[in-house]
Amino acid sequence: MLRNLSALIALFLVSLTTYAQISDSVALRSIYSETLENSKAYNWLRDLTTTCPGRLAGSDAAAKAVEWAKKTMIEAGADSVYLQEVMVPHWVRGAKETGTIIEANGKKQSVPVIALGNSVGTPKEGITANIIEVHNFDELKALGTEKVKGKIVFYNHPFDEKFINTFEAYGEAVEYRWAGPSEAARYGAVGTIVRSMTNAQDDFPHTGAMHYYDSLPKLPCIAISTNGANLLSSIIRANKETKFYMQTNCQMLDSVKSYNVIGEIFGKSKRDEVIVVGGHLDSWDNCSGAHDDGAGVVQSIEILRTMKALKMTPERTIRVIAFMNEENGAKGGKTYAANLNGEKHVAAIESDAGAFLPVGFGLNMKEEKRELIRKWIPLFRPYGLWNFDNDGDGTDISFMEKYDIPCIGLNVNSQRYFDYHHAASDTIDKVNKRELLLGSASMAALAYLIAMHGL
Repeated sequence: MLRNLSALIALFLVSLTTYAQISDSVALRSIYSETLENSKAYNWLRDLTTTCPGRLAGSDAAAKAVEWAKKTMIEAGADSVYLQEVMVPHWVRGAKETGTIIEANGKKQSVPVIALGNSVGTPKEGITANIIEVHNFDELKALGTEKVKGKIVFYNHPFDEKFINTFEAYGEAVEYRWAGPSEAARYGAVGTIVRSMTNAQDDFPHTGAMHYYDSLPKLPCIAISTNGANLLSSIIRANKETKFYMQTNCQMLDSVKSYNVIGEIFGKSKRDEVIVVGGHLDSWDNCSGAHDDGAGVVQSIEILRTMKALKMTPERTIRVIAFMNEENGAKGGKTYAANLNGEKHVAAIESDAGAFLPVGFGLNMKEEKRELIRKWIPLFRPYGLWNFDNDGDGTDISFMEKYDIPCIGLNVNSQRYFDYHHAASDTIDKVNKRELLLGSASMAALAYLIAMHGL
């Protein structure tokens, strides 16, 4: 009798598990269908990038984007929409930069350049100096003060093409943008140029944040397009007496008030447990910020619309956040993480890798929670998601990691992202509508599963 009872209980539990899997499968199919057929995300992205391009934190465009995000979340049907105050840096580029190669024979060639974010400007008359090319910090150190002092240092460090994941190539090269100016200042340089952070060979210079060491002089710094870098390198090889002229007009002003924009769908039975989903609202000032990261913002807001359209009420609260100031300070993510106020955050998901074909999720969390998510992989395979092995998440949500909150990043095919990253070419015509929507549906599906079952 006891053996029969145990068998019946086991069969009942298996039946419950099977029913739950079928129910989840139906829910995910509904989410994907609704998103792919009726989404407003692509139109929202067109509107955002057209009406609020150049959304650098502290700018008028960023302030306008805050109002845009608030309005759009209300339109999407959020149960609650509110703003979280954030003090952000206010760096301004000023008039367009100038970069000119001056060959030993006096011939001058203009090349596409752009000031790096947070950089100081040059003197009004600009800087003209001999240029010295290095490929890494070891070469710079070997040259020392004797050969570097008074010169402009040119960091010509291309992406390593062997990396399949281009984010790995970026991670290996970006230190020359971030720390290059201070390392050059250590040896007496007067300015720096860095090869743009991209695989692409074109004339678009890519900006991005840099950082000064407080103990060293602040040098003006620019990025040069990859075509420009190749030209400059070839001229230097032909004659070491090559000079460069650079003139920029940027400056850092006092910090200003801005906002994270937050919209929620309240949980049914566990409203006080929160799943965060988001992207960053700001972009660099030289572009419309379609892939980086208007896409992540509209993908996240679309989750609100999709769930409301399907009349889905999750067990836990889903909170969509359009973070401010990821690009040159990450104050939005830092502010949110510093003000959790004891709320239970079950997980956080971010899309900040472009609106490309989704292939899975990066899971930054304890192994036991990874395994809980990996049990859902069969539910995602019909939609082309298979890679749940990486641990990447997103800058904005990464500040929650220290509170032991599971952090998740939408993992996409990365091959084209750095063609447009931080460049004027990051425009909506580079965004494939279907890939954008598949990314949104994938995040909605994972948010739904976590909201229903927890972690």
